[in-house]
Amino acid sequence: MLEEVTIYTDGACSGNPGPGGWGAILMLGENKKEISGGKKDTTNNVMELTAVIEALKLLKRPCKVDLYSDSAYVVNAFLQDWISGWVKKNWKNSNKEEVKNKELWQELIELTKVHQVVFHKVKGHSDNEYNNRCDELARKAIKELA
Repeated sequence: MLEEVTIYTDGACSGNPGPGGWGAILMLGENKKEISGGKKDTTNNVMELTAVIEALKLLKRPCKVDLYSDSAYVVNAFLQDWISGWVKKNWKNSNKEEVKNKELWQELIELTKVHQVVFHKVKGHSDNEYNNRCDELARKAIKELA
């Protein structure tokens, strides 16, 4: 039986592109771990993807994961299955342009083959304490870059 893990993630950017940060909270039973990081020149979407990837990479064995993000970009790619279309069209989007952040998407797809991930969209900057904490972690990471 797979362990059940809850993950919250968020990414932020000061300017887009500009300095960016990401934060994640992983919860297993009573255990909670916060992680974060940043990059000097990046985009909000890169930070959103990075938060999810880094959180999933911390899991030491296959898990059942409920993943919460305020990023429609990340969540809808899975819930609305944009990814299958991108793969079928050789990583082109509906406008026949290259899919941005392809390498990050490919890394995330590989991680979703290891873990059973269910993506959940949460409203950003509202009353979700874990989403708000991830936002704090991401913004703190940006400040630490300066």
